[in-house]
Amino acid sequence: MEIQSVKKIIIICGPTGIGKTGFAIELARRFNGEIIGADSMQIYKYMDIGTAKPDKAERELAPHHLVDFLEPDKEFDAGRYMEMADGVIDDICSRSKIPIVVGGTGLYIKALLHGLFRDRNADANVIARLEREKEEKGSHFLHERLSVLDPESANRIHPNDAFRIVRALEVVEVTGNPISTFQNKHGFSPQRYIPLKIALYMDRSELYRRIEKRVDMMMEQGFLDEVGWLIEKGYGCDLKSMQSIGYRHVCDLLYDRASLDDTVRLLKRDTRRYAKRQLTWFRQDMESIWLAPEAIDQAEEIIKHFLG
Repeated sequence: MEIQSVKKIIIICGPTGIGKTGFAIELARRFNGEIIGADSMQIYKYMDIGTAKPDKAERELAPHHLVDFLEPDKEFDAGRYMEMADGVIDDICSRSKIPIVVGGTGLYIKALLHGLFRDRNADANVIARLEREKEEKGSHFLHERLSVLDPESANRIHPNDAFRIVRALEVVEVTGNPISTFQNKHGFSPQRYIPLKIALYMDRSELYRRIEKRVDMMMEQGFLDEVGWLIEKGYGCDLKSMQSIGYRHVCDLLYDRASLDDTVRLLKRDTRRYAKRQLTWFRQDMESIWLAPEAIDQAEEIIKHFLG
């Protein structure tokens, strides 16, 4: 989709558990804004507790888009996100509202601002062969091959994320270069929008304490029942959505591959690690303004200046 005029948008990003939702809702109320989710898990229906999705009351405080709209067994990627977000932003701006993009999925935000690299079309024959190997031998087998051919990508991609493993293997097998080479070459193309980027931060130990408390709350709120219900409805643990943090941990518990204590411990550990990776991603962006979650008034003044 070609952007006819460069629009201003506000982006609220940061690690999981830091309070992006409440921060963004308050800003949306102050600026007549509408929220566009940028979270690769909150897009899925029925997956509420494990994704910390804004609840009904929160969504009534400010309109939300690209949240809670996709069946858990459907594929979705950054390119599709970019296309849908473009349409939502056009609609919001046409009604003289302010688009506020909120989330922790850095790739979605990067795609929205800069587009995605399209140096070549994928080789359909190689993709088909890799898909057959995945069905016969499993994604872990392909992940081991990726570890040899493209260790950087293998380190970033979970062994159960078959979609990204196949994509990365296709690139390195056909071109002889890792997918990161093409991504780095693409770099930062001219901005598709004029963004004000606010990244939230807090003391690392306090963030980890909040994450661990949230995991305990998820368990109290019925996270095990949520995952069990999804499985009963046919959304198996092999789905990409069900292999995300939290859901894969509970799947292991429900199929007697882990104890409850180990499940909670590993979920807290892996969520802390995920937050650390998110912080590393967002810190690479020198344009972000870093604020504490309680600095709403400061954010308001910055946004007023940005909007003119």
